[in-house]
Order: sequence, then C-alpha cells, then structure tokens
Amino acid sequence: QVQFVESGGGSVQPGGSLRLSCAAAGTIFFRLWSMEWYRQAPGKQRQLVASITSGGSTDYADSVKGRFTISRDNAKNTVYLQMNSLKPEDTAVYYCNRNPFQPNSRGRGTQVTVSS
Repeated sequence: QVQFVESGGGSVQPGGSLRLSCAAAGTIFFRLWSMEWYRQAPGKQRQLVASITSGGSTDYADSVKGRFTISRDNAKNTVYLQMNSLKPEDTAVYYCNRNPFQPNSRGRGTQVTVSS
C-alpha cells in the first residue's frame, strides 16, 4: 500500500516562501495518478489547495492562485508545492494524496506556520 511522506514545512514571516515535497513510497503507478495537496488548520475542515494530473495539468484553490505552484517529478515519485508570498491564513498542516483520496495512505503532513 502506498504511503505519502511530506516534508519541507517550517515557520516563515508573511511574504516568505517554502517548498514542500511529498514522496510516494511503495508504488510503481505514481506517474499515472492525479496528485493533490491539502491543508488543514486547527478547527477547520480539510481544504484542497492544488492538484496536478498525470499529464501535468494543474488547478488551484482561489485563495492560493498566483502564489502557489504544484509540480511533479515522476522519476522520483514526488510532488512539490512551491509557496510564495505566504500569508498568516496559509498556516496549516499540509499533506498530499492521490485522486481519489486514499485515507489509509495519508501521511503525517508538514506544518507550515506564517507569522511575524
């Protein structure tokens, strides 16, 4: 069963940047999957942030358009999220998953904190 392992989070000031990585372990089918980044802040529901198809088409939540960029490296079974111009409201645990969402494959996520 595939497992997703996220990394790259941290604490930054507003306006800063981070690059998140998510590696998919235990699969040879990564290149065939649409992949998604989610985030969840305390007390809030999970939010879909960005998605990328197997062909490289991307889509973003309105709140991150123009600031975040999702990409993938199929040779490394890894999906990335470049986050620029970060805002305090971007603070959350970020994690990735495939489409359709696989609850049993969810990783621990990586914490992103944006604060001055």
